[in-house]
Amino acid sequence: MGLILVRYGEVALKGGNRGMFIKRLRHNIRDCLKKHGLGGEVRSSRGRIMVETDDVDAAVEGIRKVFGLVSLSPVAEVPSSMDFIKEEALRLAREVDLNEAVTFRVSARRADKTFPLISPEIDREVGGYIIEKTGARVDLRKPQITIGVEVRREGTYVYGKVIPAPGGLPLGIEGRVVALVSGGIDSPVAAWMMMKRGCGVIPLHFRQSDTGATKALENCKVLSDYSYGWDIRPIVLDHAEVLGDTCRRLRVIGAERWTCVFCKRALLLKAAEVAEEMGASALVMGDSMGQVASQTLHNLEVVSYGIPKPILRPLIGMDKVDIVKLAKRIGTFEASVRYGESCPFLPARPLTQGTVPKLLAIMRRLEELDERE
Repeated sequence: MGLILVRYGEVALKGGNRGMFIKRLRHNIRDCLKKHGLGGEVRSSRGRIMVETDDVDAAVEGIRKVFGLVSLSPVAEVPSSMDFIKEEALRLAREVDLNEAVTFRVSARRADKTFPLISPEIDREVGGYIIEKTGARVDLRKPQITIGVEVRREGTYVYGKVIPAPGGLPLGIEGRVVALVSGGIDSPVAAWMMMKRGCGVIPLHFRQSDTGATKALENCKVLSDYSYGWDIRPIVLDHAEVLGDTCRRLRVIGAERWTCVFCKRALLLKAAEVAEEMGASALVMGDSMGQVASQTLHNLEVVSYGIPKPILRPLIGMDKVDIVKLAKRIGTFEASVRYGESCPFLPARPLTQGTVPKLLAIMRRLEELDERE
């Protein structure tokens, strides 16, 4: 059985609630192992989580996507004696082919304060032993290889890799949200960011075409790769059925420029109904300030007016370059740009400066139209 040392970050600051967060983290890691068909034991150990499993490489590939974790390292456990520690560090150095042409450093952490050497002394002793045996050079600023040593009461862990994880909060700890997911770049990234903040995401796609629905569902599958502790189950509704004949009615009263605003409001109102049915506390959108006509500050106010659930917009302060970079990192970019299509309801000159009083006036005119018809 191999051993993986798992580190969490923000969770450690949770004070009296820390135990609840760590328990959820362990649950999500176990779910990760289960979904990958792996056996193993997950336990807490003095500010760390330890995972014991029979396939370390496969476990690392899954665990590195568990929200709430900041990094992980496959480790070897040895007795807390300098002789054992130095020999294991040397073995690890040789395993990664450390030699005269390669720089390294030793980074020790003494969690067990009864150990006779402090961290800098461990660094010097282990580093000196490796230099003696390999001839490698020390570089404390930008080493090519870092060998970690963590001295704990139950034993010492030695490792040569620190694999980054997404950070954030354990998935599911903050309840549920309904995320409107289109076939575009932004909305899957917004859903991923809410997952990082501990929310179980219920993706909701309003289908306009088979192409758009396929892209949205492909991205939901990518989100599932991060969704340990929560099952991603997309809901698909018909866009035209939700929007109804709103576009025609707006044309009749000469207000077709408001189409995008009324379209988004219709989708949000329906999403709020779904959220109520599914026990979700908020809606999530991929809006970025000023990116398109419906995302100007004025129109965001109008779109949000009267929606009975809070609307979360995690991308609101990001520009397109940042969003694309994140989409590529998490794996949703490729499906989002594979093939594109424009919205069939987009007016020639979309409104950019809506106000709530004007919205209410148009809604009254639509009601009067309905009465006449």
